[in-house]
Amino acid sequence: MADGEDTGKKNEMRGYATKDTIAQLFGLSGRRIEQLVADGIIDRVRIDGGGVRFELATTIQRYVKYLSDKAYGKERSEAEAKLKEQKLRADVALKESQGELHRLRTEIAAGNYISIEEAKADYSRFFIVFKNFALSIPGKMAGRLAGFVDPVEVREVENDLQKEVKKLLKDFVSRAAIEDAENAAVRQEDVIRPKRRGRPRKNAGT
Repeated sequence: MADGEDTGKKNEMRGYATKDTIAQLFGLSGRRIEQLVADGIIDRVRIDGGGVRFELATTIQRYVKYLSDKAYGKERSEAEAKLKEQKLRADVALKESQGELHRLRTEIAAGNYISIEEAKADYSRFFIVFKNFALSIPGKMAGRLAGFVDPVEVREVENDLQKEVKKLLKDFVSRAAIEDAENAAVRQEDVIRPKRRGRPRKNAGT
C-alpha cells in the first residue's frame, strides 16, 4: 500500500494528475472530464505502475485551446448572424426603394405629376384670378352698403378696404419673392466654388 502511494506521489511530482485533480482544477465534474476524453479534447497516458493519469501541462494547454476555439467560434457565429441581419435589412430597404421608384414612374407616366414649369404657370393663373377676386371685394361691399349708409361714408369704407386688400396682396408677393431668393441662395451655397489663388488684394487706402 505504501509502495502505491509513493508511486502516485512520484507521478504527481513528475507532472501527472488524476481525474479528480483535473476536475477540481477545471471546475468540472468527473463525468465531464470523461466526456472530454471521449471527445478527444484531452488524453490520458499510462504511467509507471500500470495506471493512467493526465499529463498536467499538456492537458491544461489542450483544454485552454478548446475553450479559445469555442469562444472564437461563438463570436464568429454572432458576427455572421449580425451581418446576415444587416444584409437582409439592406435588401428589404432596396426593394422598398425600387418599389417606390417604380410607383413614381408609373404615376408620372399616368400624368399624376406635373413639371415645375406647369406648376409655376398654374400658380400664376391662380394668383391672377385670386387678385381680381380680392380687388373686387371692396366694390361688392360698397354696393351692399349703399342705401343703408351715407354715400360719402360708403366711399371711405370702399377706399379703406381697397388699400387694405392691396397691402395684403403686396405683402403676399413680397414674402413669396423673399422665399424664392432664400431658396436660391441655399442652392447656390451647395455649389462648391474653386478657391481664389494668389495673394489677397490690399485695401485701396493702404
